[in-house]
Amino acid sequence: MEPLIQKLRDIVGDEWLFTHEHQLRTYESDGLLQYHALPAVAVLPGDGEQVRAVVMACADANVPWVPRGAGSGLSGGALPVADGVLIVLSRLTKVLEIDLDNGRVCVEPGVTNVSVSAAVAPDFFYPPDPSSQIVCTIGGNVAENSGGAHCFKYGFTTNYVTGLTVVLSDGEEIELGGPELDAPGYDLLGAFVGAEGTLGIATKVWLRVVPVPESTRTLVAFFDSTRQAGEAVSEIVQGGVVPGAIEMMDAVTIAAAEAMAHAGYPVGRGAALLVELDGSEQECVAQFDEVVAICRRCGSDDVRVSRDEAERALFWKTRKAAFPAMGRMSPNYFVQDGVIPRTKLPDVLTRIDELAQTYGLTVANVFHAGDGNLHPLVCYDGRVAGEAEKAEELSGRILDVCLEAGGSITGEHGVGVDKKKHMPKMFAEADLDAFQRLRCAFDPARLANPGKVMPTPRLCGEVPGPYRQHPLEKAGLAERF
Repeated sequence: MEPLIQKLRDIVGDEWLFTHEHQLRTYESDGLLQYHALPAVAVLPGDGEQVRAVVMACADANVPWVPRGAGSGLSGGALPVADGVLIVLSRLTKVLEIDLDNGRVCVEPGVTNVSVSAAVAPDFFYPPDPSSQIVCTIGGNVAENSGGAHCFKYGFTTNYVTGLTVVLSDGEEIELGGPELDAPGYDLLGAFVGAEGTLGIATKVWLRVVPVPESTRTLVAFFDSTRQAGEAVSEIVQGGVVPGAIEMMDAVTIAAAEAMAHAGYPVGRGAALLVELDGSEQECVAQFDEVVAICRRCGSDDVRVSRDEAERALFWKTRKAAFPAMGRMSPNYFVQDGVIPRTKLPDVLTRIDELAQTYGLTVANVFHAGDGNLHPLVCYDGRVAGEAEKAEELSGRILDVCLEAGGSITGEHGVGVDKKKHMPKMFAEADLDAFQRLRCAFDPARLANPGKVMPTPRLCGEVPGPYRQHPLEKAGLAERF
């Protein structure tokens, strides 16, 4: 390993290479703290060429590597590989080109999500907006196909990436898509978005941006139960209204977020439904009264309409405080993001409550209600023996409920290491083999983010070209992944 470390040091400089245990602890996990591992070395390249040189050095040494952005992911997707290299992209923060005439912008992967909208303001914005948008980076958003509150109307990251410059696991640099808004041929660009860093590293990202809507109207409605709020969601969408965002929080989440944001949310209510309409002024006015009427008809006796931009921002601050605020309620929590048909919201939330009672744990629910993307937070105390294991088991049971309802194991957080054991519940063996063939076509040596997404280590022998034994197998560590 020492020759490789020296080669990496020559590429990025001593200042941007870390090998000391205390330095590496910074990178031992992503936002899902239940999994942690130390890499042999963390390297911070300063541009795309250095990224390519680092990857080529790893390929020459047959050493696996893991790409990392801000580390805000919640599935263990950026979990380091022990005795591997962690490639941290936090220095690649340039906005390379802004072309508003064609509604596009080109950025490096270390640019934060919120910075894209800031770069094209005030007339344009970038719709995918994860709750962590202040810190999460575009590279990570591309890896996980991130969503956000406004994705019900506007779509996910994959709907906005028009081109990528990618470094493959052998150091070759390729272009997928391009600055054009559409490109012919197989959709390899779409395959890369959401591949969780297993196909290569994006060093340049072309994004589509859209005009800021003429008008925005925001309300929050309070209900006695999540069932009532869920019925309101179904009725709003079935009525033909397409809100820019429609978000829900349960009683536990309301209490935690209000203690942090101080927006005046009534603690003790069963559910809060945040609805935002945007578009033309005429459209917003017409639909807004309809949404208010639906909320009242479904049981809300407290509907609050934002009077100005400051109050709208306060409504959103409360919603986006949900995850960090949960630390006030519990020393630890386990996050999931299963997806269900929105018509199944009331029944699935009832089932989650029943499971929480069975396991004797608190589950806080906050989610993108419009597209049925649940974010159950299973609260536990890691200092109590067995509680962490019980919380993980409960989170798995919740995913089973989502699948039984016709849903998915993830909507935007990705599979990573956390949910790969659930992949066979959703996909047949033939499907998993097809995924693996695509992965091996990009990375036959299996050096790019190994141990993620796929439920078991798989060979690439069926892919043309030389097959090299994976370094994890050499070290007898494959069973860990």
